[in-house]
Amino acid sequence: VAANPMKCFTFVTDFTSIVSSSAPEVPSIIKAYSKRSDSITVEFTEVSGATSYILRAESDDFFSETPVSGSPGTVVNLQPTTDYMLSVMSVNSGGRSQPSYPVKVKTVVIAPMMNTSSPSNDTILVTWPPVEHAVLYTLCIIRQGSSSRLKLNTTDTMVTFDDLEAGITYCIKGMAWDSEGRTGDDTTVCQITRPPSTDVTVQVTGMGRSLGITVYWLPAQGAENYLALTSNAQNCTATVNSYCYITPVDCGQNHSVVVTAYNKAGPSSPSQPADYITCGWVEEPTAGNCSLVWDEVPMVEYYMAFIKRDDGTEMSCNTTETTCPFFCMCGYTYLTSVFPYNQGGSSPYSHVRNYTTIPCCPQGVTIKLVSADTLEIMWSPVKGAELYETTAKQTNDVIHCNDTAPVCALSDLRCNTAYSVTVTPCSELRGCNRTCTPHTHETAPCSPEILNMTQTNNSTYRVLITNPNTRNTNYTITAIGRYNTHACQTRNSSCELTELPCGSVYEVTAVATTAVGRSLPGFSKPLETGPCCPMFVNVSQVTQAMTNVTWSPGRGARSYITTLTSSRGYAKCHTLDTHCLMGCITCSTNYSVNLEAISSTGHKSECKYHGFSSSPCCPTGVKLYRRANNSLRVYWRSLGRQIHNHTVELYGTGANYTCIAAAGSTYCDIQEETCGDVYTVLASPVGQNGIKVNFCQPRTYSVPCPGSNAGMGKYPLNSKLHIMFCSS
Repeated sequence: VAANPMKCFTFVTDFTSIVSSSAPEVPSIIKAYSKRSDSITVEFTEVSGATSYILRAESDDFFSETPVSGSPGTVVNLQPTTDYMLSVMSVNSGGRSQPSYPVKVKTVVIAPMMNTSSPSNDTILVTWPPVEHAVLYTLCIIRQGSSSRLKLNTTDTMVTFDDLEAGITYCIKGMAWDSEGRTGDDTTVCQITRPPSTDVTVQVTGMGRSLGITVYWLPAQGAENYLALTSNAQNCTATVNSYCYITPVDCGQNHSVVVTAYNKAGPSSPSQPADYITCGWVEEPTAGNCSLVWDEVPMVEYYMAFIKRDDGTEMSCNTTETTCPFFCMCGYTYLTSVFPYNQGGSSPYSHVRNYTTIPCCPQGVTIKLVSADTLEIMWSPVKGAELYETTAKQTNDVIHCNDTAPVCALSDLRCNTAYSVTVTPCSELRGCNRTCTPHTHETAPCSPEILNMTQTNNSTYRVLITNPNTRNTNYTITAIGRYNTHACQTRNSSCELTELPCGSVYEVTAVATTAVGRSLPGFSKPLETGPCCPMFVNVSQVTQAMTNVTWSPGRGARSYITTLTSSRGYAKCHTLDTHCLMGCITCSTNYSVNLEAISSTGHKSECKYHGFSSSPCCPTGVKLYRRANNSLRVYWRSLGRQIHNHTVELYGTGANYTCIAAAGSTYCDIQEETCGDVYTVLASPVGQNGIKVNFCQPRTYSVPCPGSNAGMGKYPLNSKLHIMFCSS
């Protein structure tokens, strides 16, 4: 260029062809930290052109790369209290950048594995094994249902929380600190304190033939079960009730009883002991026959026993024995006392004991069926009953009702089953009266199901059903249509529905009936009767080989298949209309009509019609002759049996002639009035109904006068040609 400054060079370059994608810039780490013992979170700068990033974590025996979409990103599956080198790389379609300057981060410590217990009803002890690299522990205790909390720090591996509420659940959250002042993972455990002690009362009572005591206590907060223990090592337990029974006990003994409450944490402190003394008691060997029994007292000549019922009725015994029998009605409480006597007088004091008889069995128990699977039981309230248990033997004596109301409903029962139902009255003192008589009632029969429905004739259908009930169960099958209803009854597994009209649709259901009531209806099934046959069928001959069949509409029919059958062949058509043009049935033929009426769902009805015959055949070989007496003779040949009259018509320009030939005749003479005319000749047979066949073809003839040298000419008509393909 320097040598020749006038010369210029032009370079055309496609810059897009030399520009290639390159890896993005290297990001830098802003901050990296560990909040969990198994992960590290990295915050970094995002660079232009990067579509994603890769976090790389390395230690002596560990290497991982974690793809992230942006900052911040987290690396997981790490080990606690371990140093890792963290770096970040940017990524796009051109590849990945170089790693950033690495940062060293240590994961935090794990959470302490805490074990809890409640040594007493106001303390919780928390222990845990030492956590590696931990220098301090923080525990926070929270009372369940409360927002208040207590927090403490310790370097020990054991903490006792005291001044807590008995029978209450507390949750303790714990975490550890490392030497760098970082907290690690946290964990939470919950512990209930032991229940508080309770207050106890004792009542001595006769329990059947034995003397026993009933131990009562106040429910303890957080308690799950209770144990009552006497000073002579007798005991009883309860989980739901706040009382239990100890039997038998000896008369004339002085003992005490304590109650201990339990929950998952352990037992409460025993209650204060409640003292009791046993002496005279009541025995009831059989219902209504009670005896007041006492121990013999030295130096006694006789005893006076007093028995007072809670309605005010009193009775007494003057006896030298140690027993006093009396009649005790169910549902009453009796107060008893015994005074020993001798010559010095009576004892100045006698313990008053009470005895409550078992509640009376309810009277007037009625059971009725309120639905197919539900029985309602009602009875009159009885004295002494505080609640009623209603059970059924067929349900494994499960208590269906445990209520104070004198009514109960047993639901979801099995159909066609007799249930033995017992109403048991219960009282808190005497328990439940298990001697009440059961009452039996049956549930509604089971629902039958329709298995099959078959047609036995034009209007009768046999319905097959299941028979899921006991013998002598009545079954009613009902077919409900739009305009009418039909039903049949049976005690077996089949029944016939009769007089079902054609072309109808019914919904068929089955119901079982017993003396108890009716079942629920079984699943219904649709029943469609065959379509109705047409009320009338008309057949008319169109040509010698074509027939037009018409019929009235059949109810329920959508299409029809019509067949004409004769000894000379048959014709058939399938149509949606009520008419059909058919061929192949020749003239002078007897035939029958078969018609199939078909519904839209494919149900068919066979309809047969007899006594049809086609029209007589048209004569053939028709010829016209002049005779010597100025008459014209029309001659023909007849097809088929010669049993029909024939009508001959001559139409000319000057005259019209008609003659009738009797059956068997093959000609007809006509007296001509004017000669030399051109005639149209139509010879037609007459049917037995007197109607002339109207489809025969006319012929045209030229007839000259006598003596003319012009021959008689014949000019056939122009006519259509009908061609039929027939089967025979």
